[in-house]
Amino acid sequence: MIKKLLIANRGEIAIRIARSAQELGIKTVAIYEETDRFAMHVMKADEAICIGPGPRKDYLNIDKIIHAAKEVGADAIHPGYGFLSENPEFPKKCREAGLIFVGPFFDIIGKMGSKVIARDIMKKVGVPLIPGTKVLSPGKKGENEALEFAEKYGFPIMIKAVAGGGGRGIRFVTNESELIKGLKLARSEAKTSFGNEDIYLEKGLVKPRHVEVQILGDNYGNIIHLGTRNCSIQRRHQKLVEIAPSFLPEEVDKNLCESAVRAAKYAGYTSAGTFEFLVDEDNNFYFLEVNTRIQVEHTVTEMVTGIDIVREQLRIASGEKLSISQDDVIVRGCAIELRINAEDPKNDFMPDPGLIEVYQSPGGHGIRLDGAAYQGYEIPSCYDSLIVKLTVYGFTWEEAVDRLRRALDNFTIVGVKTTIPFYKAILEEPSFRSQEFDTSYIDNHPELLNYKEKEDEIDKIAKFVAEINAYGYNPYI
Repeated sequence: MIKKLLIANRGEIAIRIARSAQELGIKTVAIYEETDRFAMHVMKADEAICIGPGPRKDYLNIDKIIHAAKEVGADAIHPGYGFLSENPEFPKKCREAGLIFVGPFFDIIGKMGSKVIARDIMKKVGVPLIPGTKVLSPGKKGENEALEFAEKYGFPIMIKAVAGGGGRGIRFVTNESELIKGLKLARSEAKTSFGNEDIYLEKGLVKPRHVEVQILGDNYGNIIHLGTRNCSIQRRHQKLVEIAPSFLPEEVDKNLCESAVRAAKYAGYTSAGTFEFLVDEDNNFYFLEVNTRIQVEHTVTEMVTGIDIVREQLRIASGEKLSISQDDVIVRGCAIELRINAEDPKNDFMPDPGLIEVYQSPGGHGIRLDGAAYQGYEIPSCYDSLIVKLTVYGFTWEEAVDRLRRALDNFTIVGVKTTIPFYKAILEEPSFRSQEFDTSYIDNHPELLNYKEKEDEIDKIAKFVAEINAYGYNPYI
């Protein structure tokens, strides 16, 4: 078993990884940039080490992170999600330095993390594909290749970065002028986010659902799936609401999962991974991409299966076999996750960094919180705007939605704007309650942005602030 784990990430995912490691008796080490020295993950790990002044650039510096691991005596590194988690150079350099990388081997990340190569693999194993191109040439030649594709397949078209994820380097275009402009923007964003400006095109589907399959594979050829998730409700191609299971027809769900496992076995996949698909109105599904890392939304899968995905990652990296077989995976009930961000939905979801003056969170049966914020913490402008992930479990969809509404009502966050009132509006919207939503849901429901703060909520916040000012602390905690 791994003895000491350096977590090459920050925020809630660093804390979440540390919890599973500590349960296994593994010592944990947090890294941080100087601009992030007051972050909660620094406090929650067994020890912490500063890797540079920041912001962001040191979290992306492989050599600095490996040097830090050597300095503290760690024998393994977990990349979390984002940052270097899908950079094949990271596990390669870890291996060269004699460190265990908690994730797939570098060649797997190189193959499956590249959307173009992954499409070729899917084609070989018989998984349906949306029509798409190879990597576009740079400059004018690439523009001509894009225009030829548009002439053959028509609009809309998706421009996509070959590397990375998280909605970056993606553009949905509906005409030639948007296409030419989008090529440049997507290249620039991809280079900034992933250090790789390569892009390609796919035919855009109208009103698809975004469905993904969670898989786990060990080093002995055992690969299983943990069911499906529906991640259709998005803004700017980034997920806001995630649901498990996807509530697809049983046969469609089964075929999706079997396709993901078949492709993973062909590729020799190890550790945790997510195979993403688009499902049209007739329940035909098409391969989208593979995320070769833990996902933000892994919590909903853990809630409905009872399986700790990070724990399995750590055991696999330690050379152990999967502790569960496919027959052990039973999906019960429904889980929904909301990403509560410091953003202003009415201002195009722009980040709203600042000081959290009051932080009161919900609790009770079926509620899970994965966060890194606390009262008095100042959310910086240079990092992700995520405050906390709220995940609820219900025996039925209706119970999960009711519990989610109650949990949101029990939140009090003062000092920054959040997505909470926007989510409250979604929970009352009839199409959401009847599970009639796709990737265009937010665009098609502009009325959701007409929400108003409840008077009683405003009064409650004012009372909290007044009491804090009077006592110098929050008397409710």
